[in-house]
Amino acid sequence: MKNIILSIDGMTCSACSNGLEKYLNKQNGIINANVNLVMANASIDYDENILDQAKIEKYVKQAGFTSKGIFKEFKIEKESKNEKIKFTIFTILAIFLFYISMGHMINLPMFSIFDPQQNPITYTFSLLILAILFLIYGFDILKNGYKNLIHGIPNMDTLVTIGVISSFAYSLYGMFKIINGNYNYTMNLYFESSAIVIYFVKLGRYLDSINKDKTKEAIKKLVEITPNQATIEKDGIEKIVTLDEIKKGNILICKPGEKIAVDGEIIDGNAHLDESFITGESKPSVKNVGDKVIAGSLNYDGYIKYKAEKIGKESTVSEIVRLVIEASNTKAPIAKIADKISGYFVPTVILISVATFIIYLLLGFGMAESLLTFVTILVVACPCSLGLATPLAIVVSEGVCVNNGILVKKSEILETASKIDTIIFDKTGTLTYGKLKVAKIYNYSEIENKALMQLVGSLEAKTTHPIGKAFTDYMEENKLKKLETNNFENISGYGITGEIQNQNLILGNRKIVEKYNIQNNHLDNEKALSLNGNSIIYVIKNEKIIALIGVNDVVREEAKETIKELSEKNIQTIMLTGDNKETAENIGKEIGITKVVANVLSSEKAEEVKKLKQENRKVMMCGDGINDSPALANSDIGVSVKSGTDIAMDSSDVILTNNDLHSILKLINISKRTVRNIKQNLFWAFFYNILMIPIAMGILKPIGISINPMIASLAMVFSSLTVMINALRLRKF
Repeated sequence: MKNIILSIDGMTCSACSNGLEKYLNKQNGIINANVNLVMANASIDYDENILDQAKIEKYVKQAGFTSKGIFKEFKIEKESKNEKIKFTIFTILAIFLFYISMGHMINLPMFSIFDPQQNPITYTFSLLILAILFLIYGFDILKNGYKNLIHGIPNMDTLVTIGVISSFAYSLYGMFKIINGNYNYTMNLYFESSAIVIYFVKLGRYLDSINKDKTKEAIKKLVEITPNQATIEKDGIEKIVTLDEIKKGNILICKPGEKIAVDGEIIDGNAHLDESFITGESKPSVKNVGDKVIAGSLNYDGYIKYKAEKIGKESTVSEIVRLVIEASNTKAPIAKIADKISGYFVPTVILISVATFIIYLLLGFGMAESLLTFVTILVVACPCSLGLATPLAIVVSEGVCVNNGILVKKSEILETASKIDTIIFDKTGTLTYGKLKVAKIYNYSEIENKALMQLVGSLEAKTTHPIGKAFTDYMEENKLKKLETNNFENISGYGITGEIQNQNLILGNRKIVEKYNIQNNHLDNEKALSLNGNSIIYVIKNEKIIALIGVNDVVREEAKETIKELSEKNIQTIMLTGDNKETAENIGKEIGITKVVANVLSSEKAEEVKKLKQENRKVMMCGDGINDSPALANSDIGVSVKSGTDIAMDSSDVILTNNDLHSILKLINISKRTVRNIKQNLFWAFFYNILMIPIAMGILKPIGISINPMIASLAMVFSSLTVMINALRLRKF
């Protein structure tokens, strides 16, 4: 199976995107297709043995749309200058058309050549010429409307096309009557309605494009954050190059006031760097030799040299943009409901308009009024606002999340997070910083402490666990040389084993002692370490415990406050850890978590998640994204507390790029606001159609309230604007 994301042209409403999605999913070889209205693209999973890009693009064309090739997320297009000029010209023509067709009704001064009373034929041909210009301007609408009707997926364009062609055709009939001397038809021409309906549809699309650009603003900021040039050092000579010229391993220089060009590692110097675009943290980070730097970071005050590690699409910024684009191509459950409704909505409107047309004729209203009502219903019911209600809010919220150091990989998370009632936290590296230190050594062997720690540290250096870092830090502080290690093995949830200087060593928690059936006479020492909040490491050699080491961790500053605020929201918090019970309960008590489950393996954490879900609880799991992967995968939302540079390797649903637990609260709050905003949008979209369709049908004519196609098309624009403005309010979070 392969995935391709195509840029799609010609989509104007949810009926368009929903219709294309349905059409693609019916085709042989396409496994799954998701069409995104706001981003104007389609993410397609397909069988490469059956299909290729050319065949998929052929299906897109058959459905009435145009593929513009691979979607380039790093070149998000803005409204072109030519389109703006064209729209301005037709705005002037629309004003002129209004003047000719309606000026005489409100006693505006008229040129006699355009006066319908004095020169009806000239007046008629003037309207015809202007209407034809607008038909040409809106040819894409008419073409798409026709194609979608033929393929059985009628959409907004189909409604407009039927209405415009119907009124234009009737006006042509009236024109021939006028040419033949029947001037009574002069006041029954609807050329201007055909033209103005197209103009207002184009106006709506023009405003859509502007507002859709605003929803992509956070993505654009990320795309544009990296500099165009960088200073590279080669053989002691500095040279300014473009980003495309930088290769992995190159040495680059960043001076005060400049930006980091690519992801890398500092090899010389130190500086304060602003990484707020990734982490959401406004306070500059201190970076020294050996620290990682992220492309786009602003250097405040230092002169540093760094080695290029990730370039182009491998960079953190590129990875975030890719993940945000992919997230926008998934659908929240509430969006699927809206898509399903809009799929039935257009055919229903066509039936209502046809039925109304027939009823008007049967009641003796005449062809002109019956047709006018028919067209008005079609135009006023265009489901633009319904189509924009969900995707606009989702894309805006994704941008808000990025700005707050929260990377959401699936759009449904923005709906699910509002329903979370239980949050499980891993301890090490999640509730704590994971910056451990060796606090106490109980040495039961004849080996000196430093020699013992050299053996233990050399074996622990093979792991990526935070506990291992405590031992390597100890070796560095005491200037101990790392010894060669053979036959290393990681026993998940228990510990590690290896061979050093022909000695077999086993390191781990109490469970590893039980696993190998080794006699343990040191439980009192273990308890003493636990009471002081230490994690316990047993050192075993030749099936005998030779040492017991306590390692201390530091609880995150924001952990206690975060747990308190979650409790105030009636969200249950649970701590799961492979650590011993005493240590876990001490930390739980310190930060306010009352339910603690200790001595659990990675697989057992997943089982705890499953138990909670069986109780119909909505579970969020927060972990480090590596050891906790089974639990993260089984939870409703998996949250990884990791640094920005590790994004590409993470498999959770949400990544907190700022490593701040407060971001969990922000995610929940953003989710609640997003769901509320979507519901408001859907309400206004449905309320508009429920209100306007009966008025268009003429139900309120007895009390003097009625509308025509031009007013209907203008009302359609205001409906979409209401939804857009409401969605954009989310940016104020």
